[in-house]
Amino acid sequence: MRDIVLVTVDSLRADHVGWHGYDRDTTPNLDERAASAETFQSAFSHACSTRPSFPSIMTSSYALEYGGFERLSPKRTTIAEILKAAGYETAGFHSNLYLSADFGYDRGFNRFFDSKSDPGTIAKLRQEIKTHLDSDGRLYGFLQQAFNATEKRAGIELGSAYVDAQDITDRALSWASSTNSTPRFLWVHYMDVHHPYVPPSEHQRRFRDEPVNDRDAVQLRRKMLESPEEIADTEFETLIDLYDSEIAYVDAQVERLIETLQAEWDNDPLIAFTADHGEEFLDHDGFSHSATFHDEVIHVPLFVETGEEETGDNDNLVGLMDLAPTLANKADVDRPETYRGQPLSQVDDRWNRSEVVAEWADTDTDDRRFAVRTTNWKYIREENGDEQLYNLTSDPDEINDIATENLDVLSDLRETLEDHVALLDESREDLGDVEMDEEVRQRLRDLGYQE
Repeated sequence: MRDIVLVTVDSLRADHVGWHGYDRDTTPNLDERAASAETFQSAFSHACSTRPSFPSIMTSSYALEYGGFERLSPKRTTIAEILKAAGYETAGFHSNLYLSADFGYDRGFNRFFDSKSDPGTIAKLRQEIKTHLDSDGRLYGFLQQAFNATEKRAGIELGSAYVDAQDITDRALSWASSTNSTPRFLWVHYMDVHHPYVPPSEHQRRFRDEPVNDRDAVQLRRKMLESPEEIADTEFETLIDLYDSEIAYVDAQVERLIETLQAEWDNDPLIAFTADHGEEFLDHDGFSHSATFHDEVIHVPLFVETGEEETGDNDNLVGLMDLAPTLANKADVDRPETYRGQPLSQVDDRWNRSEVVAEWADTDTDDRRFAVRTTNWKYIREENGDEQLYNLTSDPDEINDIATENLDVLSDLRETLEDHVALLDESREDLGDVEMDEEVRQRLRDLGYQE
């Protein structure tokens, strides 16, 4: 059985990578790999953010099945569990705490690093203050305000919300060189493309004359999140430069990871590459990746490099829940009945995917939001019942809502969604709340999450 490497990148939108036609050279290494791989030009996430996206990636099921994405239900089966049971040595490395062991993402991994126990020196200092002071006390309040004010005004990022790509790569390669067991499954998730954008200067210089220092980058990130309407044109251009520079940085680190693995591991590993979701830059009047379903947020890059003859561009509609079945198929192991996706190897001859359904829910109120994405149409239903419809053939940027003008199309897509909701309701269960300590909560807040 072949070694398998799954690389995922947080917040990487498809139209900012080279093989999707981006005019900046953000991904030269990945472009070269994509040229010798099978690429899926119409790949879509089933959600608009990390928490609801990863159940589809890792368990080939919808975010709102089995009690939702608050944690992974025991009724879901991760691809790591399947491969471990088949004899694979498994390891995962990332630093998004919503993918931590607390939420069930360590299941099936022999070695699992989620950064919870190693958040960085200054982050540890901040946590020590919180741990040893009464959170209702005056001193605690003063120090917490000082941390926040320092970051906002001085632009100093006190503690890191995620582990840098170079560190993540080092950790993954250290594990890879320490294990002789075969076959192996390695999952690496990079957070650097997620804001705050503080890329190394060497990668910034590929897109701008003068690098932005961390102080100014952090200040601009605060403004982006808190006062997006005040972002000037030059600041917007700077944000794009920083975002693209982070992509270039991750591209270099992914290449270092794969190149080293291919040199050190005896069998040429299968490589799968994708992103959990994209990122908005005022495409629809906002930044980041809040609960919207426009293509800048759900259209993601995806390729599978097998080293075999399965190469070329494929434009069939696929979803990220097709990834885990693909890896299971390549490992020649059976996949569980709960897997809703199909192996991508079937995309040409037996493919019946006509739509990708995306979903999100407010974990406090249980209000749900959905989208149905077909080749030609995008249907979005808000939690308050409002509906949007876009003709992607004539309006690929999703500017003109024509829900009131195409009642037949609206009715068909509404029926598709109702069938999907009925499917979700069949698997309802109460998973309970996940207890998070204050360190975890703060690091999630630092990433812009509202828990």
